[in-house]
Amino acid sequence: MGKVAAKLKVMPQSPEVDLDDLQEELEDSLPEGARINGFERDDVAFGLVALLPTVIVPDSAGGTESVEEAFGSVGRVESVEVQNVGRI
Repeated sequence: MGKVAAKLKVMPQSPEVDLDDLQEELEDSLPEGARINGFERDDVAFGLVALLPTVIVPDSAGGTESVEEAFGSVGRVESVEVQNVGRI
């Protein structure tokens, strides 16, 4: 069974959000079968920093939609956007 690797851009609601705590919340929200293969951070503007997790999901999971929904349901997340997707 194949897997898909996706880099997502997760925008916190404000610059005051603790990114280490937010990373843990994102990891805890992952649907079954998905895992995070590292985080990067991207300075956006005015002190706001986006998290860029790379997520690995099985092909059978229907792509990244379930992960996007899970991340979007985390309380301090403003938006979730797919940056790129590829098979591994």
